Amino acid sequence: MHMTLAYTLRPLAFAPLPAPPGFFALPLRFIVGYGFLEHGYAKLARGPDVFIGILHAIGMPFSFFLGWATIVIEVIGGLLILCGAFVPLASLPMIVVLLVAIFTVHLPNGFSSIKLVAYDGSGAHFGQPGYETDLLYLAALLALCFGGAGPFSLDGYVSARRRDAAQCSLRLHGPAAADRGGAPDREAKIRLSEN
Repeated sequence: MHMTLAYTLRPLAFAPLPAPPGFFALPLRFIVGYGFLEHGYAKLARGPDVFIGILHAIGMPFSFFLGWATIVIEVIGGLLILCGAFVPLASLPMIVVLLVAIFTVHLPNGFSSIKLVAYDGSGAHFGQPGYETDLLYLAALLALCFGGAGPFSLDGYVSARRRDAAQCSLRLHGPAAADRGGAPDREAKIRLSEN
């Protein structure tokens, strides 16, 4: 029994787990995409002027422009990440928003995002959040950029289509065609006619 259990659990002991390639991206896309979308929606629901006022109060220049830019980046970027669409492109402005939040708001509060200050009859009371969550979002975006958007993503669909088109072109034109700018060689035409 002990050996069977150990043998069964052995594949789960070391990374990567036995899962299809790219599945790591799904939870990252869902939490990052939803998180950004929720933050942008919350700013819209409270009224953009409230967020713009906060930016003005902390001394951000061009607070009207930056407020609306942040809301648009959070909503559109969140949707793009959820869909796995244009992930590297969408990530750039999202990373800028995170870095601005770290250096203008969260850095003075330290690393930890959860600071339990007190607990009483009305529940838990927390202090100002640090930059921990911003770094987690940043790491997830970078992982998606370098590792890909994974399955069920627009980026994955486009990549698969490009790969299929390249393989089809290689079968039709032969490997030497790439050296000549894609023109089919005589042997490739003969191979194609034989098939």
